Amino acid sequence: MKAVRITEIGRPLEAQEAPTPTPGAGEVLVRIKAAGICHSDAHYRAGVSPVGPLPITPGHEVAGVVEALGPGTVRSRIGDRVALHYLVTCGQCAGCNRGQEQFCDTGKMIGKHRDGGYAEFICVPERGVVPLPEEVPFEWGAIMMCSSATSFHALRKARLQPGETVAVFGAGGLGMSAIQLAKGLGAADVYAVDINRDKLVMAASFGAIPVDAAQADPVELIRHLTNGRGVDVSLELIGLPLTMKQAVQALANQGRAALAGITRKPFEVDSYFEVIGREAEIIGVSDHLLQEFPLLMEFARRRVLDLSHVVAKTVPLEAGPINDALDALERWGGDVRTVIVA
Repeated sequence: MKAVRITEIGRPLEAQEAPTPTPGAGEVLVRIKAAGICHSDAHYRAGVSPVGPLPITPGHEVAGVVEALGPGTVRSRIGDRVALHYLVTCGQCAGCNRGQEQFCDTGKMIGKHRDGGYAEFICVPERGVVPLPEEVPFEWGAIMMCSSATSFHALRKARLQPGETVAVFGAGGLGMSAIQLAKGLGAADVYAVDINRDKLVMAASFGAIPVDAAQADPVELIRHLTNGRGVDVSLELIGLPLTMKQAVQALANQGRAALAGITRKPFEVDSYFEVIGREAEIIGVSDHLLQEFPLLMEFARRRVLDLSHVVAKTVPLEAGPINDALDALERWGGDVRTVIVA
């Protein structure tokens, strides 16, 4: 089968011929119809986050059709439309038994620790297969497995309640899902914070109040727009110390800041004024949960979550256009979401 792979860290991906995998016990073989190109994939190519062993096929946002079944599968049928949970877990450890598979003792991520979706086929355990409704396109199903799912998990971790206000820092792929999902969960007002005017225009089309951080301090703008109160929930989806700090500073009393953007750099807060005095919470968000996908899929089926304009570009399974998309992401540019389609 054809695959586009990381063969050397810091170098462009290369198209290679790879063996078509054979499903083992409890596994399914999926013919890939769509694979999202995520900013994380650019980090993996550059070596910012370790992957391996090399060569490895990236791509953790995957949707397709079940092609073959391994022994012992019980739920899947050949021809099923599916999307794939990107965590491959044991299903037996304490973390898995609590429904917190992101803390599985032996968990691995497709596209990072084992071959992912920049290919024609992939094998995964059946327990990680998520039914994809007919009303949801494969391109949507793919990116929902990361950006939408992470945003949904962040909102759930932040315990968003109907009528509360939300600030979303970063109006990219995660942010566009977060805005719509917050609205779907009953948020009163959602503020979208970014420096990219085009993304702010799209955020406004989904009902968000745009906050242009290139023009003014977003914390001051949010406080002005909320009559000095701040927001109940803030989501940080970028991974910069500055925006993490701003996400905390924008909180109202007893507000919750959910941090999903990835960085190894620390950020500072005023411990008393910004956290203790306000009884604010800073919440880490790691991945998402298999149990969250049924409701997320239902939101997409009903168009509460509409990704038709979020998937801004599609490319074929070829090294050139995939590397171009990754290059754009490394420059913090490019389209909201680019998806590889079969």
